Amino acid sequence: MTTINNTVSSDLLATMNPSSSSTASSTSSVDDTQNRFLTLLVSQLQNQDPLNPMDNSEVTSQMAQLSTVTGINQLNSTLSALMGSYQSSESVQAASMIGHGVLAPGSEMTLSSGQAVMGIDLASAADSVKVDIMDGSGKVVHSINLGKQDAGVQALAWDGTTDSGAAAADGNYTFKVTATSAGQSVDATALSYGQVGSITTNSSGVKVNVGGLGAVDLSDIRQII
Repeated sequence: MTTINNTVSSDLLATMNPSSSSTASSTSSVDDTQNRFLTLLVSQLQNQDPLNPMDNSEVTSQMAQLSTVTGINQLNSTLSALMGSYQSSESVQAASMIGHGVLAPGSEMTLSSGQAVMGIDLASAADSVKVDIMDGSGKVVHSINLGKQDAGVQALAWDGTTDSGAAAADGNYTFKVTATSAGQSVDATALSYGQVGSITTNSSGVKVNVGGLGAVDLSDIRQII
């Protein structure tokens, strides 16, 4: 009888601890697990040694393990359904951006026909905010002093005029943001501008394909213009 008990207990433990692939099983798989557990438990009870019966605490422990595994399986199924629903919602939200201009983290901008758009994102209010625009060699061609600014996102435009009063050539430029409050540095993020061309949905989530910026996470879009 002892040999039978040991064999059945091993099966029960295997039932209680399924592999990772079975963890995400469907409801029918959960039912199968419960049926197998009950069948094995009944077999174990029928074949137990009358002089050394199973401890009630052992049966209770095995049933508790089954309940835990079943609960985890059901939770995984629920989370999978919620994730699918959330991704669908994100896709619909992202699709509404197609054709619109957006601001996302980046320090590059393009001057075209004397027009360029960029943005800043301040973590907190600042007493002084300055934006330096640099050409391809890293030389500052124009500085914009914004003065006091509240926290949040702000879109900016540059007409291509340099500090010397001349017109900058069309092309690619970079810029950096410096912000301070009471003499202390304030976290400031430079934002690049681009137009949304399409949306990509895959296992990693929803990506917004922005001209000049590439694939951007939906959560990184700071403003729609």
